[in-house]
Amino acid sequence: MADYDYIIVGAGSAGCVLANRLSEDGQVRVLLIEAGGADTNRWIKIPAGYVKTMVDPTVNWLFDSEPEPATHNRAIPIPRGRVLGGSSSINGMIYVRGQAADYDGWAQAGNRGWSYDDVLPYFKKAENRENPEGPHRGVGGPLNVANQRETDRLLDVLMDGAAQAGFPRTPDYNSGTQDGFGYFQVTQKGGTRWSAADAYLHPARSRPNLDVVTEAQASGILFDGLKAVGVTYVRHGKSAAARAAREVILSAGAVQSPQLLELSGIGRPEVLKAHGIAVRHALPGVGENYQDHYVARMVWRVRNAVTLNERMRGLPMLGELLKYYLFKRGGLTLTAGVLCGFVKTRPELATPDVQYHIAHASFRDPKKRTLDKFPGLTIGPCQMRPESRGTIHLKSADPFAPPAIRPNFLADELDRRTLVAGLKIARAITAAPALRDFIVAEDVPGATCTSDHELLDYARRTGATLYHPVGTCKMGADPMAVVDEELRVRGIGGLRVVDAAIMPRLTSGNTNAPVIMIAEKAADMIRRAARA
Repeated sequence: MADYDYIIVGAGSAGCVLANRLSEDGQVRVLLIEAGGADTNRWIKIPAGYVKTMVDPTVNWLFDSEPEPATHNRAIPIPRGRVLGGSSSINGMIYVRGQAADYDGWAQAGNRGWSYDDVLPYFKKAENRENPEGPHRGVGGPLNVANQRETDRLLDVLMDGAAQAGFPRTPDYNSGTQDGFGYFQVTQKGGTRWSAADAYLHPARSRPNLDVVTEAQASGILFDGLKAVGVTYVRHGKSAAARAAREVILSAGAVQSPQLLELSGIGRPEVLKAHGIAVRHALPGVGENYQDHYVARMVWRVRNAVTLNERMRGLPMLGELLKYYLFKRGGLTLTAGVLCGFVKTRPELATPDVQYHIAHASFRDPKKRTLDKFPGLTIGPCQMRPESRGTIHLKSADPFAPPAIRPNFLADELDRRTLVAGLKIARAITAAPALRDFIVAEDVPGATCTSDHELLDYARRTGATLYHPVGTCKMGADPMAVVDEELRVRGIGGLRVVDAAIMPRLTSGNTNAPVIMIAEKAADMIRRAARA
């Protein structure tokens, strides 16, 4: 059994950050365990390759939610990265920090040290912002944040329409204030994906004090009483174990960090006992407080514009391939959402509550993402701070069995009202004078879908996750908190959770940037604890 100072479970965004920062101290030995393999899949580096990696079992866990009545008993795909870099190797590369109020809310809930002023230095430390907008942006950090390499006339006109509808352009939605429309900033470098593995892990791989073991799935935590002292894992069908002299750190994500705690006897006693697992430590919040963004996409047929529907199929696709491989330009550099919008659905709100993902493209089946044969525009609103709460719990004591994911989407009335309002605002924008010469007709859900009830039913039937699961090991001081403000598992020594699971409340926007910030901050906490 190998001995280390720190063992990190999961080489996703948080795990890559921790592996780099903790191994900067050459006096400590760090082990990083990853269930997936190397990030060598050819589609990872190509930005538009997310269409492939989102459904590729060689790099993706391909989880599904449990069918739920509120979403027409559909099993909704919950993709998560199973590869070095984790979900940052398969995601849409969209960089959104969130609102200052998100983090101030965390701090007000009793999590000292997590206000916006507290976390901003870690956002800046992580970031290398090309053409920074101001002192709130970081320069020289590992994570490259770029503007997209092309804009589009239709999307520019849509921003004009949004302004006519009362929603102006935003110079930088990552300033702490989001209101308005603009092009998404992306984690790319030179027109290629820049994952957490690129930014943090690969530069550290040559360090003799860092070991990275791939294709090794963690199966449990080793304990000495109520202190975590190591990890068991299975690699190529063989069981193995490693010991940690200082700490075990779970960075397996909001789906699998709670699963590993439960497999190890930490969680809700009734859940553990139902699967024959002895209760080591009762923590009722494990697997609870699950939150995610739910999007309902609308499609318009357009004219007087060339969209990705035409560019990314047939002979034109050959031109896009040449542009990409010769110049790293063109449609293959684009991501899941090209344009973003942050709006308030009610005038009394202090900050935006809906985010739009917008693309000059459209598709029938969100799973297959086959482009439509007509010129298309897609606008997808989501409520950024949903009130609905779901759960993620074991379905089996088998560590290789996926957990039961129950998002409970649209359970709360406010969530339903806000999403319907977001759909209506999208219609108002496309009806603005600026778009008169471009919009042909609303294709989905279509002009016959008019009432709030019909719009909500459309959202229930067709909506999907935006791949932002959080909250299942929440940080706090209340009885349902799993970790404290230092991300230490309550009641257990030598064990932390460092990933999206610790978020007490979902941030306003895409979650990769906040996860990297969390890991940067956690690395300082861990090093400070070692010096104490």
